[in-house]
Amino acid sequence: MLLPKKVKHRKWQTGRLSEARRATTKETRGTNVSFGAYGLKSTAFGRITSNQLESSRKVISRTIGKTGKLWIRVFPDRPFTVKAAQVPMGNGKGDPEGYCTEVKSGRVLFEVDGVTREVAMEALRKGGAKLPVKTKILARE
Repeated sequence: MLLPKKVKHRKWQTGRLSEARRATTKETRGTNVSFGAYGLKSTAFGRITSNQLESSRKVISRTIGKTGKLWIRVFPDRPFTVKAAQVPMGNGKGDPEGYCTEVKSGRVLFEVDGVTREVAMEALRKGGAKLPVKTKILARE
């Protein structure tokens, strides 16, 4: 799993966005396929945990095999907290549970190269199914 070696703050504030703001929020950086020939792009706003990224990475790398190369374009550096089960309201914030990354619409998450178009499409389709955001597959211009 991906996680930072060291963080400045153990717990972050949630930073909520309204449903209307989330729908219109677009990514400005990391929107093009830069390293590989094919990419998996997010089409919705969401938070992806390190477990979900790892699960997606495993299925993509298994599908492309040894000849293909995989790039992960996002890194989970945002800690999220969870309160224990059966704990009443109040009494402060929960303990850090793991790390996630906030993904806006238009962000390229994964890139692959070194495989045929069909294999790349299948690998990215399977990888996108493991993520909590809607995705689309694109080819390099």
